[in-house]
Formats: sequence, structure tokens, C-alpha cells
Amino acid sequence: MTKMNREIVVTEALNLLDEVGLDAVSTRQLAKRLRVEQPSLYWYFRTKKDLLAAMAQAAMAPHANAPLPTPEDDWRAWFLENTRSFRRTLLMRRDGARLHAGSTPTADLDRIRRKMSFLIDSGVPERDAQMAMLTASRFTVGSVLEEQADAGPGDSPDLPPDTPRIDHESAFAAGLSLIVAGLTQRVPT
Repeated sequence: MTKMNREIVVTEALNLLDEVGLDAVSTRQLAKRLRVEQPSLYWYFRTKKDLLAAMAQAAMAPHANAPLPTPEDDWRAWFLENTRSFRRTLLMRRDGARLHAGSTPTADLDRIRRKMSFLIDSGVPERDAQMAMLTASRFTVGSVLEEQADAGPGDSPDLPPDTPRIDHESAFAAGLSLIVAGLTQRVPT
């Protein structure tokens, strides 16, 4: 029997995710990987949904540990880097965007409040700051979902082989620029 704790279970669940993808992650497969009986996992996670929430939180650690903005930071540069950091973190895991989608960032609420305060203190109207953070988050998750699902034009029988391949990085950068440009127009000078 493998010595277990909550952290080991989550780490192994994320390793399983990277190997088989979100659809194939199961408590049965995880128990087999840990060399334990499946019911022993319930000591740490009452439901698979609880396990997935812990996995999502752990997968977001690189972004959750990124430096918070300082008063000297330019809000536009910070907003761009914060969103890029979120994207990089989602891309670190197979099906990272799917794992994250629909999760509630309860462990990150203080950081979110501090980010919002920074934007507001920088002159972004409160409602616009809220909507910009939500829009950037959903845009990023959607972009990464598409990127992680992209089989490439040559791999899809529905598309002609000469269909141009999407440069996901450039498309993301262009969309993010549009969000920041729109928000900039809302900030009083």
C-alpha cells in the first residue's frame, strides 16, 4: 500500500490527467495508480467533483503564486501579463482549460480582490474592472479550450488539407489586445 495524503492523491490525479486526459480520469484508475482500494480515496475526497476541484486548484498554483501588482505597475502591462500567466498555467496540463472551467476560485478570493483593487486604484471604473477580469478569464479559458482541442487541419476529415493552421498564440495576443484597448477607452484620463 502506498503511503498517502491529500497532496499525494492530487499530485497523482494530475499526473493521471496528463497521461490519459480528463475524460479518462476516474477514481478507479487513480486508486489503481496509487495501489490502494478505491474506497480509501473517499477519506480525502468525498466525491469525484471534490477531487476535480482540488486538482483544478493545484493545477492553477503557478498562476496563483505569481506576483501581485504593485502601485507602481502600469495597469495595462499588468493586465496583459496577468492574463498571459493564466493562459500559460492552463496550458501546463493536458485538458487544463476543461479542468478549470466551471471551478470556483474560493482559495484565490483574496488575490482576486487585491487585483481588482489595483485596477480600481489605477483609475479603472469598478464595474469595468470586474467585467474586464471576467471577460479576460473567459476569453482565456475559451482560447485554451480551442487550442487544446485543436487536432490540426490535416487531422480532421471535415476540413480540406490546405486549410491554414491557426496560430493560437497570435490569435490570443490579438484578442487580448482588443480587450485592453476597449478597457483603456473606459478609463478617464
